[in-house]
Amino acid sequence: MTLREKITEDMKAAMRGGDKERLSLIRMLQAAIKQREVDERITLDDAQTLTVIEKMIKQRKESVVQFEAGNRPDLVAKESAEIAALGAYLPQQLSAAELDALIRESIAASGATSVKDMGKVMATVKAKAAGRADMGAVGARVKALLAG
Repeated sequence: MTLREKITEDMKAAMRGGDKERLSLIRMLQAAIKQREVDERITLDDAQTLTVIEKMIKQRKESVVQFEAGNRPDLVAKESAEIAALGAYLPQQLSAAELDALIRESIAASGATSVKDMGKVMATVKAKAAGRADMGAVGARVKALLAG
């Protein structure tokens, strides 16, 4: 079953179960996927669909920061619930040890010696860890390993 099929099945289940908030979120996800397909005139595969989901999660994390700063716990809770629901479509996240091993392997493979080579390392890590790690945290970790 493809990721798109799973999303569609979850939408049907939310409709049957009367879960309006989940249904709304899944419809929003499907709209974002469809929008990208129309914009780029392609049919998204699972990897590209994961990219859309990651983007939506990132937007919600940014919203959480803003809502916390604005002292809006109700909206923080709503966005956090959406992050958790969208996160269910992502593959299992890499552990810290697995991520460090992947970064070290990428540094060795690319021959990176300084922070100037960070782009090469990030490209390799991004290809191998797509959807399984927060690339913002990965970037900070790569930078720390290359600097130290």
